[in-house]
Amino acid sequence: MKHVLLIMTGGTISMVQNSKTGALQPADSELFRTYVPELFRGEIQVELMSFKPFIDSSDMNPEIWSRLAHLIYDNIEKYDGFVVTHGTDTMAYTASALSFMFENLKKPVIFTGAQLPIGVLRSDARENLVTSVEIAAEQDEEGNAVVPEVCIFFDAKLYRANRTTKKNSEWFSAFKSYNYNPLAIAGVHITYYPQHINYCDLDRPMRLRTKIDQRVVVLYLFPGITQQTVKATLNIPDLQAVVLETYGSGNAPREKWLYEALKEATDKGIIVVNKTQCPVGSVDMGRYETSLNLLEAGVLGGYDITTEALLAKMMYLLGENPDDKEKVKQLLMKSLCGEITIE
Repeated sequence: MKHVLLIMTGGTISMVQNSKTGALQPADSELFRTYVPELFRGEIQVELMSFKPFIDSSDMNPEIWSRLAHLIYDNIEKYDGFVVTHGTDTMAYTASALSFMFENLKKPVIFTGAQLPIGVLRSDARENLVTSVEIAAEQDEEGNAVVPEVCIFFDAKLYRANRTTKKNSEWFSAFKSYNYNPLAIAGVHITYYPQHINYCDLDRPMRLRTKIDQRVVVLYLFPGITQQTVKATLNIPDLQAVVLETYGSGNAPREKWLYEALKEATDKGIIVVNKTQCPVGSVDMGRYETSLNLLEAGVLGGYDITTEALLAKMMYLLGENPDDKEKVKQLLMKSLCGEITIE
């Protein structure tokens, strides 16, 4: 019998309707079990742990990421896989962060949630949850995990966590991996795509790395952005790194003041990474004249990484390498766990 640990952190999926007032409220472990009894009496043995109190996804932060990572790491030998229920709003941030924290991960960590509470008749929670557990327990003929990655499962599709972003607050298909194919698709059967899965080195040990440096910021360019706005952002005290969200394939205004502000920042040791605002496609520094200034100012290209993954990667690398900015820059330009495509 396979063993899966289900970790409930909160979110819409864990809400049920109060029978007296009709208001939605968090479900305790025993009440939650009554809504998905098939999960706890099937071929997979599921054990349940809950965060107390539950955490709204809007309140998620790096301290909680670390707490969750340690919980999984401390139980890694006891279970074949892990499922984490999480609010959808920041799920991609948390899941991306854990993808970097687990070095050489050998077992599945599947994040899932719901657009409607599990206590609502039309809820998508049951299907998302049951299939996530099945994927977390899936092994090949040699007993190795079929998907040894941190993933997000939602609306019949399994995505690599650090390739995924929330795209819709209304539809059941809330998430999308724009620049990378799904790892599996669930229909009558679950079809896996091993050519897209990132497999670990079975001869190397798994390591947990949870040091985080939160001194990062996102600077989103827009037509009419002022010099004062850019300078105020780049002069935040003790700032270490910037996600610079640009147009198209990595383009920015050719204003002299913008070049000078960015050059001054990089000369001070602030790492600036160019991230396109487009959900599909990659940064191609130097393709157009409007990105040449960024290159000359010392801005790095972010390829096709998501904002969620880039923020998490920056925090992780700065935390693990506090005295080596050059190493951080080098690793930002490498794919550590499948988060970017480098041609």
